[in-house]
Amino acid sequence: MMKPIKGGSQRRRTRHSSPSRRDIPSASVVEREVFTEADATSMFADLQIGQHNNNEISSASNPRSFPYSVKQQCWEKAEKVKGRDPDRWRRDALGNIVFRKLVGCPGCLCHDYDHVLPYSKGGQSTLENCQVLQATVNRSKGNRTEISRSELIRRSSYCKISGRDMDLLEVTSYGNVRHGEDSGGCRIQ
Repeated sequence: MMKPIKGGSQRRRTRHSSPSRRDIPSASVVEREVFTEADATSMFADLQIGQHNNNEISSASNPRSFPYSVKQQCWEKAEKVKGRDPDRWRRDALGNIVFRKLVGCPGCLCHDYDHVLPYSKGGQSTLENCQVLQATVNRSKGNRTEISRSELIRRSSYCKISGRDMDLLEVTSYGNVRHGEDSGGCRIQ
């Protein structure tokens, strides 16, 4: 049976008998190609999952971003801010204060995990090649290795932040304020 459509073309209307759900093989659409379960099984048959030491990454699998465990260790090796909780506050490689919750944003307290030797120049995503760096400095550094420390300091976003400002950020982000063990000074009780 033909049904006329506007513009003069015709479309054939057919009735399909609907097979039961058990007769339909499962399939997925990936970038406009249809893959069945058998296709997926054969595609991933050679896939092997290996275990690596947190600090060792094989040359065959060097991810561009640092693994979570390396980021944690990189944060731990960054300089502590006197009187502040070291889990929340650190100094980057240039001495800029950074806040742990602010990652990848352009603000002066934001940080990135930077490859000392850039990834594009063969740098590995290991702890030895990782440093905490203010995000704006990291972006301006790019993949250059010949840039001096003084030039990077010049590109730092200067941020004068008081203890009260830090407390406010902590309350907003964590719901409380924690000071480091070495806070010193007097406390009014």
